[in-house]
Amino acid sequence: MATTPAHAAPDVEPAESHGGQAHPIGLYLKVWVLLFILSTMSYMVDYLHLSGMLRWILILLFMVLKAGLIVAVFMHMAWERLALICAILLPPLCLLVLVWLMATEADYTFLTRGMFFR
Repeated sequence: MATTPAHAAPDVEPAESHGGQAHPIGLYLKVWVLLFILSTMSYMVDYLHLSGMLRWILILLFMVLKAGLIVAVFMHMAWERLALICAILLPPLCLLVLVWLMATEADYTFLTRGMFFR
């Protein structure tokens, strides 16, 4: 019966031996570069003195893209099971929908009070 000595090097990487994943450093570097580009574009919105809805749409777009990259790659959500992704991302999404509904109701209440309590 052949056994491996206790001091022998393992065949697999330490991350893989515990069920983890080892990702290439190039992926992280590409994401860092992309985050830098998105941040630069976000700052350019202010530098070019954009205003109005275009300004806010661009700022929110760049913010969501950067947050999505950070969550997907640096928090390893891109490699998780769908059940875990849903368990983490759906509750904040539901809260955002509820906040939107409350803001809509608040606008309606404010306008109604303005009409009847002059």
